[in-house]
Amino acid sequence: MTGNSDTREAFRTCPLCEATCGLKITLSGDRVVRIVGDREDVFSRGFYCPKGAALGALHDDPDRLRRPLVRRGASFVEVSWADAFAEVDQGLVPIMERHGRDAVAVFSGNPCAHTLSGSLYMRPLVRALKTRNIFTASTTDQMPRHVSAGLMYGAAGLMPVPDLDRTHYLVMMGANPLVSGGSLCTAPGFSTRLKAIKDRGGKVVVLDPAETRTARAASEHHRIRPGTDPWLLLAMARTLFDEGLVSLGRLADFTAGLEVIEETVRRFSPERAADRCGIPSETIRRLAREAAAAPSAAFYGRIGVHAAPFGTLNAWLADLLCVLTGNLDRPGGLMFPRPGHIGRPSGPSGRAWQPGRWHSRVKGLPEVIGEFPVATMADEIETPGGGQVRALVTVAGNPVASAPNAARLDRALSGLDFTVSVDFYLNETTRHAKVILPPPGPLAASHYDVALYNTAVRNVANYSPPVLPRNDDHPDKWEIMLKLALIASGQGPDADPQALDDFIITQAVQAAVAEPGGPLAGRDPGEILDALAGRRGPERQIDLMFRNGLYGDGFGRNPDGLSLDKLEAHPHGLDLGPMKPVLPELLRTTSGRIQLAPQWIMNDLPRLEAGALLDTLVLVGRRHIRSCNSWMHNIQTLIQGPERCTLLVHPEDAARLGLSAGGRARISSRVGVVEAPVEIGEELMPGVVSLPHGWGHDAPGLRMSVAGDRPGVNSNILTDESVDPLSGNAVLNGIPVTVEAVG
Repeated sequence: MTGNSDTREAFRTCPLCEATCGLKITLSGDRVVRIVGDREDVFSRGFYCPKGAALGALHDDPDRLRRPLVRRGASFVEVSWADAFAEVDQGLVPIMERHGRDAVAVFSGNPCAHTLSGSLYMRPLVRALKTRNIFTASTTDQMPRHVSAGLMYGAAGLMPVPDLDRTHYLVMMGANPLVSGGSLCTAPGFSTRLKAIKDRGGKVVVLDPAETRTARAASEHHRIRPGTDPWLLLAMARTLFDEGLVSLGRLADFTAGLEVIEETVRRFSPERAADRCGIPSETIRRLAREAAAAPSAAFYGRIGVHAAPFGTLNAWLADLLCVLTGNLDRPGGLMFPRPGHIGRPSGPSGRAWQPGRWHSRVKGLPEVIGEFPVATMADEIETPGGGQVRALVTVAGNPVASAPNAARLDRALSGLDFTVSVDFYLNETTRHAKVILPPPGPLAASHYDVALYNTAVRNVANYSPPVLPRNDDHPDKWEIMLKLALIASGQGPDADPQALDDFIITQAVQAAVAEPGGPLAGRDPGEILDALAGRRGPERQIDLMFRNGLYGDGFGRNPDGLSLDKLEAHPHGLDLGPMKPVLPELLRTTSGRIQLAPQWIMNDLPRLEAGALLDTLVLVGRRHIRSCNSWMHNIQTLIQGPERCTLLVHPEDAARLGLSAGGRARISSRVGVVEAPVEIGEELMPGVVSLPHGWGHDAPGLRMSVAGDRPGVNSNILTDESVDPLSGNAVLNGIPVTVEAVG
C-alpha cells in the first residue's frame, strides 16, 4: 500500500470473473473511495469492467452476512462462531454415524475457484467427509473440456487455450468473452486482443445462434442452430482430409489414431452438415481451408457448446481440428499454460485416464474427476434407500439458481435433515441451511488465482494481500473449512484448525522432498518447514508451490527464482513469458501419444447421427457484463438500468406468436413454466429464444434487498436433468420450449 495515513492505494486482482484484471483501489481509512484498472498490471494493463469497479460495494453490502446464522424455527438468528460450529457438530455427525458417509453430499460453486482459500482447502474438506456424493458447478459449465483433455492427453487438467496474442485465425463457438470476460481462457482485455488479431491481418470467426457483442466485433459471424456444432466441425475435418490439407507437423511423431479419424469423418459431409446446422456447405469448406492455410489458427468453444447435448464432442473436435492443421502446442494455436505455481512435468501416469470409476446410486451416471453430475443431486436426495443423501455441505454455491430443474432441487433441499453453508449471502440455496458460516468480505481476503492461471493465455503470477483487515473474532475462510473438516472427521467443534493446517503442509513438504528428480529431492523436510514457518494457511501453501515449482527458487538453489516474498515485492505481478511448446513431455497418456480417437468418444458418434433435428422453438442462455452467473445481483450500481431478465425473441417469431416488446410471455418446457417480459431483436436467429441465467431472486426468506426488487425469473426452472452422457454436464442450451403471449 502507498500514500499517507488517511488516503492510500492498494493493488489486487479482481476475484469476480475469470479475466483476473488488476485493480487499483483508493481508500480513505477502511472506506473504498475509488476502484479503477491497474495500468501497471503485467497481464491486464489497466483493463477492467463494471464488476471490478463495484468490488468495494460488494464488500460493504449491508446484506452481506458478517456473523454466523443458525435456524431457530422458521427464522435465522446470529450466534457466536463457537455456537455455530457446535451446531454443525450436533447436526452433521449423527447423520454420518447413523446412515454412513454417503448420506452427506457436498456442493462447491464457481466462487471456490475464484478464491485462494476455496482453491486450496476444498480438497481437505472433501477428504474429511469421505463421501462419494460430490457435486460442483463444473457439471453445469466445463466438464466436457476436462473429459476431452483426459481422454486425449491423459489428464483432465491439461486443457490447452488459444494463444490469442499470436494467432492469425480464431474460431469461437458458443462463447461471448467480450461479456463473460473469457472462460477457460483467462485473458483480460479480450476485446483488445481480438482487435489485435485483425490488426495484424488475421481473422476472427464466431459461430453462434446470436449476434452477441463478441460476434459484432468479429471478422465474420455465422448463425448456427443450437446443438448442431459437432456436425459442422466434423465436416470441416472431412474437408481437410478430402483436400489434402491435413498437416500434423511435429505432432505426427507423438499422435495416435489418425487413420481412425480419417475413416470416421467420411460419414460427415459438408452437405449433410449444412442440412443440420444451417450453414452452407461451401462456407464450411471455406472455413476449413482458411484454418489450414493461416500462419496459425486456434479453435475455442465455451458454455454454449459445452452445456449442450454433445458437449464432449464439441470440446474434442476443437482440439482435433487444431491437431489436424498442425496448430496444437505451437505459437498462435492451442497451447498449454505453465503458470507461476505449476510443478514440473511428471511424465506418463501409468494408467489410462477415464471417467466412470464409480457410478451414482440412482441413475448410474459415471463420476468424472471424482464428482457426480449436479443434474442428479435431487435424485440422490429424494430416492430412499442405502446411501440416500440426508445432509448437505455447500461452499460458495447456489445450485437452486444454477442447476437444472431448479424447482425440483429447491423442493429436495427443503427436505434434508441438515445443511451447512459457507457463504456470505442468505440466497436461494442457503435459505435451506440450518447453519450459515460467512467467510470474510472479498477485500479482507488474500488472493492468488490458483485455478484461473491454469488457463491463462500468458504465463503470469500475481499475489494480492488483504486490502482491509478482518474482525479479530472472524475466522478466515480456510479456517472455517478446516474447522468443518475436523468436525467431519470426528474431532469435534473445539479442534484446532491451525494444527490441521500444520499437518497438511508437513505432508506436502514430505511429498516434495520424496519426489525423485524434483527440485527438493533429498532435502531435509525440517529445513523446508522452517523456511515456511513465517506464514500460515494458504500463503504457506502457495509459497511452497512457488518455490518448488517450475520457476521457483528451490529454497535457495535458484536465488533469482519465484517465491511469495518476490511476488509481494511486485504488487503488479510478474510476467513469466508467453506460452511455450511443452509436448510430448507434458503428455500423461500411457502411450505417451495424443489420442485422437478415444473409444469413449467414438462410441458417442452414433448418438449424434441418430438425433433428430428439432422443429420447435429452443431456449438458450445469455450473459451480461454486469453479472456472473447468479452473483452480484444485489449491488445497486450493477443492477440499475433497463430490465435485463427478458425473453429475447426474433421479430419473425414475435409476429408469429403475437408477442410485443415490453409485453409478457409464458415460456413452457417439459418440466416447468416461467413468465418474463419480452424483448424483440434481430440478434437471435429465428427459432431460438433466450433468457439470461442466474436470476429468480423471489424466494421467501432471502436477505438480498436489491436483488429482491428486481428478481427476474430462473431459467433453470425450464431445464430438465438431461446430460451429456460422456461428461455428465447439464444440458442448459437448446431446450425445447413453447412460448405464448400473456394477457
